[in-house]
Amino acid sequence: MKNSYLLRLHFIVFLWGFTAILGKLILAEAQVLVFYRMLFAAIFLYLYIRLIKKESIKVSKNLLLQLVAIGSVMAFHWLFFFQSIKVSNVSIALSCLSLSTLFASLIEPLVYRRKPDWVEVVIGLIIVVCISMIFNAELKYKEGIIYGILCAFCGTIFSVFNGKIFGKTSSGNIIFYEIAGGWLIISLFFLFTGQISYVSEISYTDIALVLLLASVFTAYPMFESVKLMKFISPFTLILTVNLEPVYGIILAFFIFGASEHMSPVFYIASFVMIASIVVNGIIKSRRKKEVTITETETL
Repeated sequence: MKNSYLLRLHFIVFLWGFTAILGKLILAEAQVLVFYRMLFAAIFLYLYIRLIKKESIKVSKNLLLQLVAIGSVMAFHWLFFFQSIKVSNVSIALSCLSLSTLFASLIEPLVYRRKPDWVEVVIGLIIVVCISMIFNAELKYKEGIIYGILCAFCGTIFSVFNGKIFGKTSSGNIIFYEIAGGWLIISLFFLFTGQISYVSEISYTDIALVLLLASVFTAYPMFESVKLMKFISPFTLILTVNLEPVYGIILAFFIFGASEHMSPVFYIASFVMIASIVVNGIIKSRRKKEVTITETETL
């Protein structure tokens, strides 16, 4: 039974990795892509919550404002991610996501008011060195790397503050209002900058691909990951999610050919970054077990 849950988990991580592939296949500008992705995903989530699960979507006004704020950060995270792909390639955008470990080591202690974890800081610094190596080796993609770094930063902010509100309402409501809130912020940006006409600049092929992205590669894996948390440990979940860049980079290499072929330095640095994240997860898991054993012996 546990193996079936692990297979489902790897499948949704594979789907997340494939979002980068769709991001390159969709020819629309990054902001237009994110606008429609969030719009369609919000619609799918609403229909699922109200018609299939038949649950209420009512939340307090204070919580709603928090969810919209966090959703706006998610919107920028996706915007920078797809922009990184547009100006460079899939491999660059995905490799930069590893910087989330460094950002988390600095931001989490501030938000949760705990002491910094020096293991996280050291691993984060290793990742910075690897990103610097990639930057020097792939200087032609410097714009994509900058957007990738901004993507990782916004993704970390989103994850940290999302953890603060977990349990205040159903997971479905959290996901729905964050995505709907992100779409609202992007819409207001288009409206007040006079760029609202840009949303019409998308082909029918792109619309079809965005519908696929919003449903199969966004709404479905989000709900599935929430379900799997009941059966799989957070450690296993985190380690498996770290395979997203691996799946994406391998897929991009075979699908897009020469445009995704990087220098040996890129692949070595990417391997070191991913290995560092895995080591960080293993160390945390062992610490947690030691604490649990100590507490049990005390009792």
